[in-house]
Amino acid sequence: MISIAKTCLRGIYSCHWNSDKTRQNRPCCWFSFLSFVSILALSWMYVCFIAFNDHTDVNDLAFEKLKTWVNWYMIVMVISAVLATYCLLLLVFGLLHFVIGEPLNLHWLHKVFLFLGLLTVTIGTAGVCIKWGKEWQTVYMSFQATAPFLHLCAVVALTLISCLVFKSYHKAQTAACKVFIMMTFMFVSAAVFLCPLAICSPCITNNLPPKPSLVGHRGAPMLAPENTMMSFRKSLECGVVAFETDVQLSKDMKPFLMHDYGKNFLQRTTDVKTKFPGRDGDAHTNFTLQELQTLNAGEWFLRTDPLQSVSSLSEEEKREADNQTVPSLSELLLMAKKHNVSLIFDLKNENNSTGFHNSDSYYTTDTIKKSGISPDKIWWLPREHRHNVRNISPGFKQVYNVVTEMNADGGSFLNLKYSSLSAHKIR
Repeated sequence: MISIAKTCLRGIYSCHWNSDKTRQNRPCCWFSFLSFVSILALSWMYVCFIAFNDHTDVNDLAFEKLKTWVNWYMIVMVISAVLATYCLLLLVFGLLHFVIGEPLNLHWLHKVFLFLGLLTVTIGTAGVCIKWGKEWQTVYMSFQATAPFLHLCAVVALTLISCLVFKSYHKAQTAACKVFIMMTFMFVSAAVFLCPLAICSPCITNNLPPKPSLVGHRGAPMLAPENTMMSFRKSLECGVVAFETDVQLSKDMKPFLMHDYGKNFLQRTTDVKTKFPGRDGDAHTNFTLQELQTLNAGEWFLRTDPLQSVSSLSEEEKREADNQTVPSLSELLLMAKKHNVSLIFDLKNENNSTGFHNSDSYYTTDTIKKSGISPDKIWWLPREHRHNVRNISPGFKQVYNVVTEMNADGGSFLNLKYSSLSAHKIR
């Protein structure tokens, strides 16, 4: 049985099923390279796991470039998981080789795969730095939750490999090699056992803040098609205190709800190609509100299942989702007024306007005033024409996404990415 196990280990690691005592050049260097790539692959898998909360950013960006909706982030997750699993298994087999005294003859095919793995992690890291740099702050913030558990894993791993380290020490031929092994092990041990001094985690304190209130981002887009009346109704069932949405103006200057903007703005979430052949590349100014409300804004949700949540819906809910259309801002204001819920929104095309009375801000403010909703239920976020809006609707709560602008205006409300401020600054 032991002989069979040795043969299997030898076959997997070096692809030599018979015992081969001839040593390759620098087998320990290749084992060190394997260890290095394994750590990088695990780290990259951790980054992908933590960034999953923002995975729709990646899918949206890919859709803008390719005009085809695919869950690209899940593909990246699967590739990363396969890479990390492959490297870890190979590392385990290498350690077992060391324990049973087999030569560390890593096969050339594994070496090629390791270089490809290193290239994959490098390209992924470069992509995050170039296109998604803000996500590193999210990764850093995640250690508040994961650091105690990562530290425990590091202690266990250090304990398990300590016997191999000392075995290597006794096998070392020169004093310099022995000093290098022990100094490296002592340095790593000191780092692992002292790092709790730098951990600031709510997992190890009893002073937790109260649970925050919920805001329905495009409604409840996991439970219904985003920015539809069904989505906002579903968010009410979750107990939200505010709706968040995106507002644009139609050709007849009526505010409607749609996240995507510019040319092709209807392609992702409607059946514009079927209803208006040849007009799927038109901008928002080429469609009246009546035309927009003839579009189906829910079928795409059932077909693409963007957040892998359609299976949780009942048949009745699926039928309702399939019948959704593009809502007007007036419809959402009526719902917000009825349920005493606040409203915050982006104006997607405000930068294209000239003058306040021709702007999205003007027509949107006018629609809000006509709805009769309490002014303090409007959280005004768009920065363009903010002072004009404040003059005609002083009751709106002014919300800022730049701290310096808020301080300059004497404001009190911020709307920032959740990882932009530290826990200390938030308090």
